[in-house]
Order: sequence, then structure tokens, then C-alpha cells
Amino acid sequence: MEGASFGAGRAGGGFDPVEFLKQPQTILRIISWVFSVVVFGSIVNEGSINVDSPELYCIYNKNDDACNYAITIGVVAFFASICFFVLDIYFPQISSVKDRKKVVMIDMGFSAVWTFLWFVSFCFLADQWRKTSYRVHQGADAARAGIVFSFFSIFSWSALAVKALQRYRLGTDMSLFAGDQFGSAPNAGYPGYPTGSGVETTTDTYQSPPFTENMDSNTKDYQAPSY
Repeated sequence: MEGASFGAGRAGGGFDPVEFLKQPQTILRIISWVFSVVVFGSIVNEGSINVDSPELYCIYNKNDDACNYAITIGVVAFFASICFFVLDIYFPQISSVKDRKKVVMIDMGFSAVWTFLWFVSFCFLADQWRKTSYRVHQGADAARAGIVFSFFSIFSWSALAVKALQRYRLGTDMSLFAGDQFGSAPNAGYPGYPTGSGVETTTDTYQSPPFTENMDSNTKDYQAPSY
């Protein structure tokens, strides 16, 4: 975006919801949000089963750590997607360059970390599902959904990290935050008053004050009285 600051234009501009929803970053936010819902929702609803006992176990090889890890990662990603979605809406209204930079850096860092955590989640769940020795009928689809959408989340969050990195590299155009009356150079002064062209015109010539001719004529006709 030409003349942009970290991917957004001048602060105070109008908000177009249609254009906002068409942005790749917005689409990735929504996709990541949906993936997180599928992961923690499927495990919460059908991720616990009872095998030869009334006690419930995690469907992934009876390893409760696997279920708890995936649920935690999914819930945090769910709320983070909402928060960053709101920040994306509010981002063009941020007038401070430093605040915009902080938001972009937080987005980039969080997305990169969650890309790694989703990778760990995929490997952890897939390994525990592979080690599951007992036959699982109920909840098998939910277990596979947790693995598959953990895998998909790796790409969605890595794409968000790349988009944030691109916004960070764009930097800022300081002319967006400088008034039109100031010079572009940091030491430029205020513009001076306009000066004339240097050519004397009829309007610039000196005109004698009024009543001068009458005063001269009266002075010449005056005679001193004789005593």
C-alpha cells in the first residue's frame, strides 16, 4: 500500500467493512478461529471415553495431558483470534507510529509462537493416537478432527506470522503524520510570508497624500498684513 504505515493509511480514515473482510489477513483470522473451535470443541465433547471402567479417560491413549494440551492451545487461539480481529478493525485509527509498531510486533510474535505450539499439538496427538491399542468406536471422528485441524492450524498461523512480518517490513511513511504546513526535512522551518516579484507596478508607486495641492496653492496666495 503506497503511503501506508504498517499496512494502514492515515489515521482517522473511514472504515469499509466489505474491503476489510476481503483482506487476506482477515480471512486468515476467521479460518484460524474456526480451526481452534473444531480442535477444542471436538475434544471437549467427545474426547473422553470409558474403557472397561466407569472412569473417563482421554481418547488419545488414555493420556489426559494430550487432551488438556490441545484444549488449552485451542481455547487460547480462539480468544486470541477474536482479540486480533478487533485490533485489525481498530488498527487504522491508531495515530501513534510506536503503538502501531507494537501491535504488529505482538501479532508477529504471537502467531509465530502459536505456529510452533500447533505443530507440537499435531505431533503429540498423532503420536498418542498411533499408540492407542484399544478399539475406539465412540469419539474416533473427534480424535481425528483434533489431529487434522491441529495440522491445518500450523499453516493458518504461520501465514498470519508472515503477513505480520510483511506489515512490519513496510514500516511507516512519516508524511502521513506530518501536517501539510510543515516541511519534509526535520530541520525545516515555517514557510515565510510571500514576497513581491521585484517589479514595480503602478499600484506600488508612492502617491502623495490628499489635500497637498490645495495647501500649496493657499500658501502662495497668502500675504502678510501691513501695519
